[in-house]
Amino acid sequence: MSPRRSYDQYCSAARALDLVGDRWTLLIVRELLAGPRRYTDLHADLPGVSTDMLATRLRDMERDGLLARRRLAPPGNASVYELTARGRELTGVLHALGQWGAGALGDRGPTDAVRAHWFALPLLRALEAAGVRGVVQVSLDEGEFHLHAGSSDGPAYGLGAAPGEPDLRLNLDTRTCLALARGELDAAALLVRA
Repeated sequence: MSPRRSYDQYCSAARALDLVGDRWTLLIVRELLAGPRRYTDLHADLPGVSTDMLATRLRDMERDGLLARRRLAPPGNASVYELTARGRELTGVLHALGQWGAGALGDRGPTDAVRAHWFALPLLRALEAAGVRGVVQVSLDEGEFHLHAGSSDGPAYGLGAAPGEPDLRLNLDTRTCLALARGELDAAALLVRA
């Protein structure tokens, strides 16, 4: 494993950046907030990351205690990566970065990749601020995901349809998601009982 690069500063912000300041690290955390993922799934949902870079980041994050790798029982028999409790503590960091960065999104460029679940954390923040609790099924033009609003245990969101019947449903377009993320739209007005 490669040695950890460090700012060599006795400062909590510098130490945090020693662990998560490398390119792709926080985006890997974003992906793993959905629960355990296989390497190939992570690579597919992180367009632009090379296989070498992804493998290096995953090794570094495992070494630093942010994620763990485990083997699925047969018939799955594949390795998955999942956040540790320490890695899940970065949820608030991603919420804050997403809120801070929402104003910088502007119009989507012709080469900008998008995945439906990339809206999960901003929507989760907006819904929880509106007092929503429970499983929320979200359908966008780009796909589906479900949120676990008000839950601190387990994944923050999941890919695809919710297992079982959700508590609430949201059918949104990208523009509405951006308005919710930026706080320009009240989340409570969009909820439709499942």
